[in-house]
Amino acid sequence: MAYGGGTFTAQNKVLPGTYINFVSAASSSAALSDRGTAAIGIMTGWGVSGDIFEVTNEDFQKKSLTIFGSDYTAEDMKGLRDLFRNARKVYCYRLDGGGVKASCTYAAAKYAGTKGNSLKIVITANVDDNEKFDVATVYGTETVDTQVGVAAASELVSNDWVDFVSTATLAVTAGTALTGGTDVTVTGTQHQNFLDKLEAYNFNALGCNSGESTVKALYSNYCKRLRDELGKKFQVAVQGYAADYEGVVNVKNVVTDTGAAGHELVYWVTGVIAGTAVNASAIAKEYSGEFAVNADYTQSQLETAINSGEFVLHKVPEDGRETIRVLKDINSLVTTTDTKGSVFKQNQTIRVIDQIANDTAVIFNGSYIGKVPNDVSGRESLRGDIIALHNDLLELRAIEDFNDGDIKISRGDDAVSVVVEENITVVNAMEKLYMTVTVA
Repeated sequence: MAYGGGTFTAQNKVLPGTYINFVSAASSSAALSDRGTAAIGIMTGWGVSGDIFEVTNEDFQKKSLTIFGSDYTAEDMKGLRDLFRNARKVYCYRLDGGGVKASCTYAAAKYAGTKGNSLKIVITANVDDNEKFDVATVYGTETVDTQVGVAAASELVSNDWVDFVSTATLAVTAGTALTGGTDVTVTGTQHQNFLDKLEAYNFNALGCNSGESTVKALYSNYCKRLRDELGKKFQVAVQGYAADYEGVVNVKNVVTDTGAAGHELVYWVTGVIAGTAVNASAIAKEYSGEFAVNADYTQSQLETAINSGEFVLHKVPEDGRETIRVLKDINSLVTTTDTKGSVFKQNQTIRVIDQIANDTAVIFNGSYIGKVPNDVSGRESLRGDIIALHNDLLELRAIEDFNDGDIKISRGDDAVSVVVEENITVVNAMEKLYMTVTVA
């Protein structure tokens, strides 16, 4: 069972866990975990169905063909290449998985999907023993597996591409194609299945790989529920969805590539949100991806986008060329309150408070729940660990003006509760320069 977590109004929680509120300061008007983990649902026509699978940047570059059924350089891998420009690890889920496996007399594809129809089995007589066979598995034009000197199908060993039919009768064939492989039609049900399974994982950013308004709402509400009720701190990148919430990054731009759905910039933004360091901002980050991005906006349109909580890329002429860069590293929050001020609009702020929440939960859930007495000594030990985390953030210049006295700890309303109160000042990257020059 997962521990409880999220925000609190009163000290009335039932589940053990970490409950943290972040509020704006009143005004007159242990080791830091790594970032870079993303999650996204994909349509590939090949690969694991029904389960989330982890892919590292190295895996993607070296094993893309066997994992996704496409070479790293293939056109349909463009979105994932954009994602991995900034992410180091991705939890993937096949939205189009669960269809039919391609098959033939000799074998069935390892996975369901249309790419299985590109497989064939080639059987030739063995040159040293004409009563035996050499059996090759061919994907497209590439031989991906060869087994030499096989007397019967029962001797064949399944590979990354096919499971052989042990009862088949081997005979020479120039190529027996596997057929009948299908993908499922992706609907909101597949996205919901993905999100249900993803709840057990920890990650920094989630990409909504859909242009459907109902699916965008699903991802937005999922993020809000997990952040506020379960204490799982991440942000979700959604194209064209004004959620008015700090956990949702509303991507304004669309891509214009032939055959594209339009929302594919979400791949790159998801990687950026996941991979940007806790002490850094993505402001002015250059888009170095492969999609054609519509970034033609006037000054007034850009101002409107910022005021509307849109994460927008714009054109910037420099060094004789035109680049496309992030205008401002913000989320979709527009409506501010006394407890959630404008500082919460900055993604850099969210990175810092998410780091604090996630790492504090790891410390408390792993080292204190059920292990340390709730007395002065035990609480001071917890306070010391939390201070150490903040000192790491201070050293990274993610926060400033912090001292040990900014963290206060006390016993809660009952004997098993601990209350922590703290003040932090988040450091955000420079964005605006106002300069007055007096000339004599």
